[in-house]
Amino acid sequence: MKKIIKKIIHPFYKRYHFWYHKKPRKYRYGSVYTIVQPTVFSPIHTVSTKVFLDYISSLNLKDKKVLELGCGSGIISIFCASKDAKVTASDIHEIAVSSIQNVGLKQGFRINTLISNLFENIEDQSFNYVLINPPYYPKEPKNLEERAWYCGKDFDYFKNLFSQLEKRMDTNTLMILSDTSDIKTIKKISNTYNLELKLLCSEKIAFEINYIYKVVKN
Repeated sequence: MKKIIKKIIHPFYKRYHFWYHKKPRKYRYGSVYTIVQPTVFSPIHTVSTKVFLDYISSLNLKDKKVLELGCGSGIISIFCASKDAKVTASDIHEIAVSSIQNVGLKQGFRINTLISNLFENIEDQSFNYVLINPPYYPKEPKNLEERAWYCGKDFDYFKNLFSQLEKRMDTNTLMILSDTSDIKTIKKISNTYNLELKLLCSEKIAFEINYIYKVVKN
């Protein structure tokens, strides 16, 4: 029933979402904020980012090296910086990367930013935490904006992600997924690369359940 309801309302939600974000919008979490630029993934009308932030707020990040892989609006990176973490924020979207650096500096946070498709342009270095709020709907994205939502009809995003993570598992890698995604297939792909999604917690808001996983080696 949940999937049927989602299928009915999704086209209307999508049109409203893109209309609403034709201009920059502010999103605040606690004492920090970000400016969501047009064409950049927005946390305003979704719940996963807030659930992830609530979990991250319980972590001791002081002086920890944190990588947000696919930073989008940047609110997670900015929040981590407010907790005295040494943050690197990466995204494939140039506008997102440029915006987060400027908004972070205005709040007194120096965040290392770079344009990268997953780990492509990230030096081979260790992080204490890698944080991922991925695109998980199985459809081919037509542009950068849609790449924040769609992982490819064959889940290419996750195949690339897990193949790269397999070589970097010396860190705490945390990922959030919604029950509206095909978690079973995503877990199967992770197993192909000798990885496992270990459930840390879950939270239900309205009709949606979000799960936070730690990616570990099998």
